[in-house]
Amino acid sequence: MQAPGFRGVNLLDKQRVAGFADTVYRDMAGALTIGMAYLGQRTGLFRAMAESGPVTPETLAALTGLQQRYIEEWLGGMATAGWIEFDEPAGTFTLPEEHAWLLASEGTDHFIGGFFVALPSMLSHAPDIAKAFRDGGGVPFCNYDSDSIEAIDMMSAGLFAERLASYWLPQVPEAVAALEKGGSALDVGCGAGRAVIALATAFPNGSATGVDTDGRSIARARENATSAGASARFIEGTVDAVPDGERFDLVTMFDCLHDIADPLSVLKAIRTRMKPGATLFVMEPRVADRLADNINPMGTIYYGFSLFHCMTQSLAQDGAGLGACMGPKRTMALIREAGFSEVAVLPIKSQTNSFYAARR
Repeated sequence: MQAPGFRGVNLLDKQRVAGFADTVYRDMAGALTIGMAYLGQRTGLFRAMAESGPVTPETLAALTGLQQRYIEEWLGGMATAGWIEFDEPAGTFTLPEEHAWLLASEGTDHFIGGFFVALPSMLSHAPDIAKAFRDGGGVPFCNYDSDSIEAIDMMSAGLFAERLASYWLPQVPEAVAALEKGGSALDVGCGAGRAVIALATAFPNGSATGVDTDGRSIARARENATSAGASARFIEGTVDAVPDGERFDLVTMFDCLHDIADPLSVLKAIRTRMKPGATLFVMEPRVADRLADNINPMGTIYYGFSLFHCMTQSLAQDGAGLGACMGPKRTMALIREAGFSEVAVLPIKSQTNSFYAARR
């Protein structure tokens, strides 16, 4: 029996069918590779291999105290994926230094292990999101497990520590000058607080405050600040939870504007908390305005993140559901609509993020 909508097998382009089958197998392999990468991150296998050089399953098991049979299967999968190298005559596996630079470099701005922790957490909500396709709504942030919060922390820690004060903020020198003279900064949607900690560390004469509606993230932010020895303040709630009368020289929003249920109202509230001439600094995913220009692996990643994490949070609150791929034109239009002036894209080089600045 022929499925509805098909012209008949004899009319199909067989090469196109085979090519698409290869694409499906490739993407299935990619999904399972990320699952194996999660195991490598969580068990410390990447770190152990980075520190040990060529290993056999037996020696890696001895180094880590993990079960050899699981290690054998994991090494085989990582080798077939091209993440580690296999020397058949010697029977050894090696994590190349160039790969370890990305996989076993926790706390740096080039560490990508947070993605491996994020994806299983997000994909666990696939049944909930499938239901939302039928019934509407979505998955609120509070429904995501602690792995999601930890993953965001892992992805941001080194990035903010190494780039925020040294590279990104110098693009808005008036904000830097204000903070150096004892000014104040507010990070909206601060998550685990890494940007706030970076600001407090770089500008000890100023003050840095973070605000976030997720209590678990605020608790982690306070722990992170204590560990870093940073003098920073964290407030659970919306912008309205910041004490009345406080005004800021710099307000930042890192990768969160598109998540918010009512972004326009939040931007307007932020504007009322800024000093005259203060700077709004926004980071959003680096995507193009046209879908046709996003047909590439990064576009796929961002649309996937949006479905499984970003857009659904907003829709869960009957929000705008802007999604991670709203693009620069829509981002700047939204900021202007909230009453900001001199809205511009900043010339900051990044493969994954775009940066915007606006004046009060």
